[in-house]
Amino acid sequence: MIKIRVPARICFFGDHQDYLGLPVIAGTIDRYMELRAKPIRSHEFQLELKDMNSFRAVPLDTNAEKVAPGDYIRSAMAILLEKGFRFRQGYKIEISGNIPINAGLSSSSALTVAWIRFLVAIQEGGIRFTDSDIGRWAYEAEVRFFDQPGGLMDQYTIAQQGLLFIDTQHGKTERLKGRLGNLVIAESGMAKSTLDVLQNAKSHQQSALYRIKAQNPEFRIQDATVMDYEKYKAVIPEKYIRYWYATIHNHDVTQKAKRLLKNENPDLKELGELMNRHQRVLEDHIGNTPREMATMMDAARKAGANGAKIIGSGGGGCMVAMVEDSHKHAVITAFLDNGAKAAYEVKLTYPKV
Repeated sequence: MIKIRVPARICFFGDHQDYLGLPVIAGTIDRYMELRAKPIRSHEFQLELKDMNSFRAVPLDTNAEKVAPGDYIRSAMAILLEKGFRFRQGYKIEISGNIPINAGLSSSSALTVAWIRFLVAIQEGGIRFTDSDIGRWAYEAEVRFFDQPGGLMDQYTIAQQGLLFIDTQHGKTERLKGRLGNLVIAESGMAKSTLDVLQNAKSHQQSALYRIKAQNPEFRIQDATVMDYEKYKAVIPEKYIRYWYATIHNHDVTQKAKRLLKNENPDLKELGELMNRHQRVLEDHIGNTPREMATMMDAARKAGANGAKIIGSGGGGCMVAMVEDSHKHAVITAFLDNGAKAAYEVKLTYPKV
């Protein structure tokens, strides 16, 4: 039997930045997607997605031209076929996990990464690959294959694990050694609206950058500072101003958080305030935080959380709070008392050495 387990991911800093080629800080946590596979005689993959009560059979000779939108199982197979992988043995496969679905912890990317790890594990040709390759193939299968608006953060983080600073422009990662204190996840119970939020934020931020580049062709957003917000504000239409603010200030927060997290024991109060600042930008300028979730996070901060933010593209889903041990239970209670469906502690996971 083949057994594969991959973790969920949290973006701590840099939400709505990776599709602009700006860096993010993300990490993996101890909530998992698990895949178990046994060989069978049929010339197909028989998949049971237990958490979704779904069963499907996928022929080994999948055709890339007939992949339905959002079918990451077959798009991943098509991507690997292009890389020289071949599928000759059928398997009965069960996939399940404890990652909340459609909640911002990247359950779909965890499934895609687990699926690709399975597909490369059953190869006989000895094709060499790295964790970075796994992340890139998962990104190609989920985003590029269907020309969707997302970035590469989810797939790269899950495939490589740990706490990572990701240069999304070049697809390079840097491991960070800083501790974040205790982490509490709260499930709002509100479904996300991923593609709508992503598409609007991406198009509006890109429209603002287009106006700036028209005035200054040498402008590089990767080199921008908070001073550039006022410098270029006058050339941007009013409807895009708040997205321009989000682009600049989220980038600034991410760079400051990176400097702190290069130290093993960063100032958790300062790091928490950066997280809160990031959330204010997401809430007030990207507009991805429902009022009910903002209320839950305010309660968590009043209960002692150093910082709290929405996870993922937004519109619903989960939240994360950075908490010192003495306030952990009070923060969990605050989330639950203010409407969270569930709240619990999680820990960062790291790759096996």
